[in-house]
Amino acid sequence: MSLVQMQLRPAHADAHADLVPRTVDDAMEAAGPQVCDDMTVEVALAVMAGSRADHLLICDEDGLCTGLITREQFRAIRDSAAYTDRLRLRDVLGDRGPFASPMTTMAEAEHAMRYRRLDALPVVAEQGSALGVLVLAR
Repeated sequence: MSLVQMQLRPAHADAHADLVPRTVDDAMEAAGPQVCDDMTVEVALAVMAGSRADHLLICDEDGLCTGLITREQFRAIRDSAAYTDRLRLRDVLGDRGPFASPMTTMAEAEHAMRYRRLDALPVVAEQGSALGVLVLAR
């Protein structure tokens, strides 16, 4: 038998919880491995394998988050005819983003992720540094 610890909350706390929507800050995971956008795809793959992560956050030389790359995206890059072992992450990222703010509501973030078919979304501070990652449950 296992013990379950419960805490009683005042009745008004439940009513208040329904009025305040959950934000990305409540659900995001730690940022995890971050790599610089001037790194080659090969080296980034090695970092991903070594960290056993499903994604890497990519930052520029100033430490600002420029995007996120997943194992599936790496596979597509390596399978393309344009792939070489000198290909850099910044060459395959394209546009910056998308990103979420820690204050974005979970409903907004989930909608955006499903619309864009994203499994993970970087969460960035106002100045652009990575704070964490929001990952959709499967």
